[in-house]
Amino acid sequence: MGCCSGRCMLIFICTLQLLTALERQVFDFLGYQWAPILVNFLHIVVVILGLFGTVQYRPRYVVLYLTWTVFWVGWNIFVCCLYLDLGGLSKDSNYLSLGVSSHSSWWKENAPGCDDRDLPATRWQSLESPALISSLGCMLEYQYIEVLHSALQLFISLLGFVYACYVLSVFNEEEDTYLYK
Repeated sequence: MGCCSGRCMLIFICTLQLLTALERQVFDFLGYQWAPILVNFLHIVVVILGLFGTVQYRPRYVVLYLTWTVFWVGWNIFVCCLYLDLGGLSKDSNYLSLGVSSHSSWWKENAPGCDDRDLPATRWQSLESPALISSLGCMLEYQYIEVLHSALQLFISLLGFVYACYVLSVFNEEEDTYLYK
């Protein structure tokens, strides 16, 4: 069997997942986000195994990839909810750093377009309503960058899930045709 369109597409999706996971891993390292670092590392390992299973016709590895993809989708939904403060979660919590550091997302201090030089000497908006000013004029706030990262991971993972199911059905179909010849 050559490279059927589903198999080639799954190889492409796995490669895309590796690239986006490595990019995400770098920013999690910069922000000392220990839980995402561990989960991203496992994700990279399982995606490599899924890629290997697709190339080498190993259905067990593709099943492992499928199972992991369900967990990965759940993880990314959790991250989206965390950064959007949904479901009782708070972006200011220390869930992602596992409580070992006070660091948060790297994007919090380095979001694109943020200019901290223009912050007033006193970081309070007014004395009557004490709301702390953290940054002025950001193009995109850090929590939305994190949500966009997770949404991209969700989209690619869902595509990977669909194509992995298709590749498994092709593997099973081919196995059945060899059994009955």
